[in-house]
Amino acid sequence: MYLDTHVVAWLYAGKVGLFPRRALRELERQELLVSPMVVLELQYLFEFCRVTEPADAVVGDLQRRVGLRICQHPFPEVAQAALDQAWTRDPFDRIIVAQANLESQPLLTKDALIRDHYEKAMWD
Repeated sequence: MYLDTHVVAWLYAGKVGLFPRRALRELERQELLVSPMVVLELQYLFEFCRVTEPADAVVGDLQRRVGLRICQHPFPEVAQAALDQAWTRDPFDRIIVAQANLESQPLLTKDALIRDHYEKAMWD
């Protein structure tokens, strides 16, 4: 299961109370993956003081604690698939959704716009 950026940030911060019960169950059951774009977005958030730790610290911690993996799908294929995500102008969302879609995997996200456009997006 792929994780959206805010899910990774909340997991790192220990904010499990923000997750619905179903999301928590899936987090415990499934292999957890992120697009490299999530790592980049976390770093942007750190640079804009929206999160307190740099991306490498967040991802490294979650790799150790919960086995988080960064997807290694070839970027040219991901970028090509992102061309089909015309429902958003957010480049992070386009890549994150395209990556999950290429792997035919669910994407855990609270983002209603993503859930409206990616059939395998889930939250509650």
